[in-house]
Amino acid sequence: MNLKVLLPNEVFMDREVTKVTAEAQNGYFCLLPRHVDFVAALVPGLLSFEDEDGREHFLAIDEGALVKCGPEVLVSTRSAAADGDLGQLRHVVEEQFEVLDERERLARSATARLEAGLVRRFMEFDKPR
Repeated sequence: MNLKVLLPNEVFMDREVTKVTAEAQNGYFCLLPRHVDFVAALVPGLLSFEDEDGREHFLAIDEGALVKCGPEVLVSTRSAAADGDLGQLRHVVEEQFEVLDERERLARSATARLEAGLVRRFMEFDKPR
């Protein structure tokens, strides 16, 4: 299988693998070369894969989507990190990706306040004088 990890601005990884394990909202799953085509929404966490030599590698990924179509496995995510140390990758997931989630929550809150203010002003504009 060919595993390709896509970030918004680059191809993070593109390599031949024999197995992919990732985590979706309902738990972990494993893909092997003859697995049926598959789509999953990924949660922030670790994605593991085995190379053709049987060695296991790990990536820390943010939330995203995984699509398996034939021999291609495409993972699209906002950010990813690779490190030889599994403990360090877990640390990256906990700190870096959860900080991004907090920033996103704050941005959504600010956007909601702006939208509510805009709706209020439109309603005031529509009132007869």
